[in-house]
Amino acid sequence: MSNYYHGAKASKQATSVSTPVVADSSIHLIVGTAPVHTVGGKVNEPVYASNYAEAVAAMGYSDEWDKYDICEEIYSSFKLYSNGPIIMVNVLDPAKHLKGAETVEKTLAGGITELPYEAVSDTVEVKGYDGEDSLTETYTRGEDYDLFYADGVLRLERIESGKIKADNARLNIKFNSVDPSKVTKKEIIGGYDTNTNKSSGFELVDSVYPKYGVIPTLFLAPNFSTDSEVAAIMAAKAENINGLFTGKAIIDADTETVKVYSDVPTWKSKNNITQPSQLVTWPKYTLGGKIYHSSVHQAGVMSKTDATEDLGGGSPCESASNKTIQIDGMALADGTEVLLDLVKTNYLNSNGIITALNLTGSFVSWGNETACYPANTDVTDYFYCVSRMFSWVANSVILSMWSKVDKKLNKRLIESVTQSINIWLNGLMAEEKILGGRVEFLEEENTTADLLAGKAKFHIYLTPPSPAKELDFVLEYDVSYLENIFA
Repeated sequence: MSNYYHGAKASKQATSVSTPVVADSSIHLIVGTAPVHTVGGKVNEPVYASNYAEAVAAMGYSDEWDKYDICEEIYSSFKLYSNGPIIMVNVLDPAKHLKGAETVEKTLAGGITELPYEAVSDTVEVKGYDGEDSLTETYTRGEDYDLFYADGVLRLERIESGKIKADNARLNIKFNSVDPSKVTKKEIIGGYDTNTNKSSGFELVDSVYPKYGVIPTLFLAPNFSTDSEVAAIMAAKAENINGLFTGKAIIDADTETVKVYSDVPTWKSKNNITQPSQLVTWPKYTLGGKIYHSSVHQAGVMSKTDATEDLGGGSPCESASNKTIQIDGMALADGTEVLLDLVKTNYLNSNGIITALNLTGSFVSWGNETACYPANTDVTDYFYCVSRMFSWVANSVILSMWSKVDKKLNKRLIESVTQSINIWLNGLMAEEKILGGRVEFLEEENTTADLLAGKAKFHIYLTPPSPAKELDFVLEYDVSYLENIFA
């Protein structure tokens, strides 16, 4: 075809500077148990929820958090801290984790009777008696009776047009119930099943970004993270999300065996919870008569701090330490009250343990250090706000520059990358989210062999602000001011 053209025309060239794709800083991922049998919810699938109603519709809800820890996260994240979205992975399987069939005799009252909340509605079988106490009638759900979960029970209600004729009829009911206590740490850790080609538990972390386009960066397992193996797996997954991204695992120190604050560092060391990717919290927290795992509150206040415009402003640059948490006390697992003053909380902090403090009339999160402290004193590892900023910048750069992969490795590409990142870093510096930052393409870091192989290395220099964890005021008596008496 001829290249001949007669007339005017215009064309558009791609902008050399890319608009940054900013990674989410604090999306929670919780692996645990939920009453999914009440809503037909999913097992071993990551579920995205952006508000309380979505989460409850997907997972069900119960205040028995010792059985259903996902419900604790739902309540804390959405009700107390107004955060979201969250990612939930339920491992309680209503077809597997069962108590065993049982049969009960029930007499309707006003056409209604109740079964335990744990009863699985699909397993319910209802029979009726004739006048000689023989089971002669088999009733059908949807025709003779209906079932629905409400107010912490499974309610059975007769249908007037059905075969159950009396509002006070005597029924023989057989059913099976879920048993959350049968969920083990093995199922929380999860893995990959070669027979079904499906992942489970924390192994599902890598499926979140492909499925929902978000990166979960705060990992929780409230009822199971006290186990050293679970804590180790959580740390490993947080350090390598999709082979690209990084986050933090928030670990609950055991409040059943560790009852004194001074014993927490020993527990932490014994369980080898010493990674920069781990945050350790102790003890449990209370609010309105409910007992919470401290990890869910720590995750909540971190997300709240990140999202607050004059604090994190959408980034994790601000520490959540000394920020208000929604609690009215602290306790052990058995409900025993825990009182900590500044000396005790600072002792915990000095051993890489986050807690709460009430010094000025309200409780705040207290502690800036990751679990690697005090053994590791690299500021990019032990201050969790600095460490999270490095992760956030890295995650954002990867997302922003992914479109450059496999383009021609030439000067124009290098300039486009460096210019785009430097403009973004300058913006972060102007917003005071970092003290300074720049990216360089250094000749000594890019050998001829690497360039021939299509490998380019960009060096990012970054300085997030450290938290002002110690303000020292020196008071001195100044004799010269006595002259003011005669002024």
